[in-house]
Amino acid sequence: MKKNIIAMNASIMIGLGSILAAPSVYAESISNLEKQKESIQEKRSGVESNISDTEKKIDSLQDKQMTAEDQIAAIEAKIAESAKKIDAKNAEITQTKKEIEALKEEIKVLKERIAKRNEVLKERALSFQETGGDVNYLEVLFGSSSFGDLVDRVGAVATIAEADRDILKQHELDKKDLEEKQKAVETKLASLEVAKAELLEIQKQQKQQKQEKDALVKKLKQQTEKHEHEKMGLEEEKANLAAQEKAIKSAISLEHQRLAELEAARKKAAAEAKKRAEQEAAQAAAQAASQASQATETKKQSTSSGYSAKSNSSSSSSPASSNVSQAPAVSSGTFTRPSAGYVSSTMGERWNKQHAGIDIAASGTVPVVAAADGVVSRSYFSSTYGNVVFVTHSISGQQWTTVYAHLSSRQVGEGAVVAKGQQVGIMGNTGHSFGQHLHFELHKGPWNYSKSNAVNPLNYVNI
Repeated sequence: MKKNIIAMNASIMIGLGSILAAPSVYAESISNLEKQKESIQEKRSGVESNISDTEKKIDSLQDKQMTAEDQIAAIEAKIAESAKKIDAKNAEITQTKKEIEALKEEIKVLKERIAKRNEVLKERALSFQETGGDVNYLEVLFGSSSFGDLVDRVGAVATIAEADRDILKQHELDKKDLEEKQKAVETKLASLEVAKAELLEIQKQQKQQKQEKDALVKKLKQQTEKHEHEKMGLEEEKANLAAQEKAIKSAISLEHQRLAELEAARKKAAAEAKKRAEQEAAQAAAQAASQASQATETKKQSTSSGYSAKSNSSSSSSPASSNVSQAPAVSSGTFTRPSAGYVSSTMGERWNKQHAGIDIAASGTVPVVAAADGVVSRSYFSSTYGNVVFVTHSISGQQWTTVYAHLSSRQVGEGAVVAKGQQVGIMGNTGHSFGQHLHFELHKGPWNYSKSNAVNPLNYVNI
């Protein structure tokens, strides 16, 4: 009888031990979740720092772009100014060429005048040669008939000699003037041509500078667009990390709630066990003092009690079942199939980009289910993913993230707790998609913009 009491107490302690062990399991899960939350917070901090650095780069590039554009505007003003100067020089050159043409006419007249003077001088020289030069003048003087006639003849000779000297002097002046005019006009034209050539060279350099600045502005714009795209990706990553942190906090809260429930159940079970132990001890003492017939009756009662416990155990262990219409059967592995259909595209490089998941295609109304227990970290419409649901999972201390994209509709909101196989949406063709399908991603850790944590779902899910 004492052995029976010891065995019964041992059975009760084993039951209590299993209840007491559960809180430690949940406590370990909470500890793992806390670590995951800290890891996400660190990553968020890193992403925020990257966003700040990217914003600084964008600001710097925009400043450089504005400076370059100001420089381009200044160069364009200089080019316009040079063009005006070149036009002015062209006008001066045209005017100078007109002056040259007019001068040519003057030169032509002057040359004719000089030619006539030369003819007069030649005739005079010929006359001198024929008459003996100065003898001609003496003959003129001695041939006078009177003193008055002599005076008149002396005046005439002087006048002729002065005329000859004037002709020679004017002849020299005209020749000199002609040479000076020719030289001045030629010098002016050459100077204008040089000035024009210099202006054209300056304008050429200015245009080259403008081309270089235009190329710089184009490059700066491309770099700015690249960093702005990177910033958008980082901001999306930040939002996802914030949502995952919220989901982890929700999971921690649930774990604390379960732990509290287990603690209450433990206390209740301990109290009931103590009460049963006291009842069994009293019953055993009564049985020890009873007669043999009472011992037989006690045995019957013990058998009946065992049958009842067995019946209760059997009834309590019947599994609860849930059925999701048109959804794939829930598998026993870590992850279950997220939807019906066939794999239309696998993970890997596609269209010169990394396809970070798999595509499952099917026609009709196809339910999409959660691949594992978790918390919905994001549920929104993305320009690329379309209607998309992110679910954060904590499995054996490891954080996982599943992504369900291109849904026609979403049936869960952010912060919702979902069970493995629970419907989260309907397969669709939203976002950057070609034909109805589910784009399914599996990340060992949090989702990030570069998708560096993505793993091949076909290695983890039986599809």
